[in-house]
Amino acid sequence: MWQIIQQIFQTVFFTPIVNLLAALYILFDFLRLPGPLGFAVIGLTIVIRLILYPLTLAQLKSAKKMTDLKPHLDLLSKKHKDDKQALQQAQMALYKDHGINPAAGCLPILIQFPVLIALYNVFYQVLNNGNLDKAIEAINSVVYHPALKIVSLDLSFFGINLGVKPSQWATQGWWLLSIPVITGLLQWYQTKLMLPGQTAVINSQPLDKKLIKPENNKQNAQPEDTAMEMQRQMAIISPIMFGFFAYQFPLGLALYWNVFGLFGIIQQLQVNKIKK
Repeated sequence: MWQIIQQIFQTVFFTPIVNLLAALYILFDFLRLPGPLGFAVIGLTIVIRLILYPLTLAQLKSAKKMTDLKPHLDLLSKKHKDDKQALQQAQMALYKDHGINPAAGCLPILIQFPVLIALYNVFYQVLNNGNLDKAIEAINSVVYHPALKIVSLDLSFFGINLGVKPSQWATQGWWLLSIPVITGLLQWYQTKLMLPGQTAVINSQPLDKKLIKPENNKQNAQPEDTAMEMQRQMAIISPIMFGFFAYQFPLGLALYWNVFGLFGIIQQLQVNKIKK
């Protein structure tokens, strides 16, 4: 069973990514760009981002709707403050009426994990073995066409070895510690953009601010909406998680994720501009 899963992963994720990376590397090397591997990783990021665009756009719009629903959720919390089951049912009914899937926010990240694992195999098992001849042989063994075979491999990107890991900072330089920090901050900011503010409107009709005024008295505190709480937890967990990944994995993987995150932030900012 495990072998079948490995074969499926190899066929669906690993081999296509290696082929696309090899094709982009050959293209940028032909154009004589410095650091063709780095540009190939950026190009790969753009392609994957375009493939996932419909899914991520739907997820971002769903998160935006949840933000706009915050005042209604506050009112439901006050109305059903003594009945948790009724509150959850009312929240689910509200989500259903507005076409929102509270769990959709985790889906793009979950889909990203197989891609990240495939890239990890590319950079760690293939490119980070210290033997470029063996790395080239491994890449050429899975390409779809002879035209995609590479004859040389340059791991540098503007003087940075993409096979180095930030965890090697003691021998490679203190500056490597900035990479997981940058990765974590980008992930934190992207998640923060998805969190609801204090006020919002639905269908261009503002709610009575007196009804949604935050209570300072702890006795009047209302039960937290599960979906909103999930988003807040993701805002804490995901930066730490991906910062840790960036610390442990080769820089090529961090380059991919950081560029992917930048595109995500731009897309989220565009979605946030949509009128409520």
